[in-house]
Amino acid sequence: MRRVRLKTDGEIDALCEAGRLSAKALRLTGEQVRPGVSTIELDRFAEEVIRSEGGTPGFKGYGGFPGTICASINDQVVHGFPSPDRILHEGDIVSIDTGAVVDGWYGDNAWTFPVGEVSPVIELLLKTTERALYAGMRQAHAGKRLGDIGAAVQQVAEEQGFEVIREYCGHGVGRDMHEAPDVLNFGRAGRGRRLKPGMVLAIEPMVTAGSRLVHTLPDGWGVVTDDGSYAAHFEKTVAITSSGEMRVVSTENLWEEPAMHPEGERSLGIVKPLEYQ
Repeated sequence: MRRVRLKTDGEIDALCEAGRLSAKALRLTGEQVRPGVSTIELDRFAEEVIRSEGGTPGFKGYGGFPGTICASINDQVVHGFPSPDRILHEGDIVSIDTGAVVDGWYGDNAWTFPVGEVSPVIELLLKTTERALYAGMRQAHAGKRLGDIGAAVQQVAEEQGFEVIREYCGHGVGRDMHEAPDVLNFGRAGRGRRLKPGMVLAIEPMVTAGSRLVHTLPDGWGVVTDDGSYAAHFEKTVAITSSGEMRVVSTENLWEEPAMHPEGERSLGIVKPLEYQ
């Protein structure tokens, strides 16, 4: 079992600045999504946002990745290369994953945006995957277990007839973008590593409208569904503070509290502003 690097509350504060910038880049880049836009245009826009506030794109050059964002369209689940040849069309969906580094700390989050009007099934896929994200986040408190997060995500997805991709998962975040532990999107409640204060976790459901089976493209990065079905990907980074409570790291609202969002409402300040009950 890999060692988890626990963070102090002060380090979590520093992580929140990287998370804030990553969230801002995601929100503003998402506002550029429309038919006719290429993913390289989105990539250049996101890089400008990150660098304008003194941050560094977290993905660019990471393991040889060429872009500032991962831009994954329709059946591509994650790790899509930005390209001038990848043009968004009405009815598409695009997962945008942004990472920003500030003072050596990583911020990481993702959202799947509809391009114009999408079919009712795909709209349900997006709403369900968002609900799955929040369900997982609500489990991120000291004393819970990693299996509680995975079980919550899996239950929300499968209740709507969708499937959770199992080959890819969330992860710890800190001075490195990918730290221990792995945060699976399936599992059994009450199982797995116990959650402790100081853990910082990227929770990122990846849900498909068809089969959960996937494969990697010849570029060695892009992951697509075997049956060509659309997939949605949502991600937020959260921290467990010294009090044992969950704090959202990748947000522009420094004390966003997901448990207060109405179930099923689009939120995170991306599609519409936060609305508390």
